[in-house]
Amino acid sequence: MADPKKKKAVKAADKKAKPATRTARSSTGPAKSATRTATHAPQTAAHAPRNVKEKLSILKPSGAKDDSFFDLVHEVARQIPRGRVTSYGAIAACLGTRLSARMVGWAMMAVPSAKKPVPAHRVVNRNGLLTGKHHYNPPERMQQLLEKEGVTIKDDKVVDFKKRFWDPAQEL
Repeated sequence: MADPKKKKAVKAADKKAKPATRTARSSTGPAKSATRTATHAPQTAAHAPRNVKEKLSILKPSGAKDDSFFDLVHEVARQIPRGRVTSYGAIAACLGTRLSARMVGWAMMAVPSAKKPVPAHRVVNRNGLLTGKHHYNPPERMQQLLEKEGVTIKDDKVVDFKKRFWDPAQEL
């Protein structure tokens, strides 16, 4: 049997010599380094690119600097014109967090507690489906509000979605 003290010394020397990276092996190519850095962390509204924050400060007359993500989502939703719709993903992209469409959905669920009214009925999914209708009482209320603004709905879907789509990233 080998000496346990020597084994520990060899392991310690190995740790010092090897960098702290993981390697991912692919069956089609050589090993790739998979180090984690801060740039791979998910973005939040507080860490959104500077130009997005500047753009949103134009929207918000108060000039508040530390808005929550929900407040920023509500502020973008307030800008949607009557008779137009946008998607959860489009709002997320406008805020610089392209992969946060679900968080935008959570923000839309918090609309009843918002300080100012938010036209949440104008936010649909990427295909134009009224996926948030079950949060209305009765569920048909979302469709009624959109139809009142001239948006045609058939089978819980905006009929002319591409024509009615409002992209906040381009409009704001």
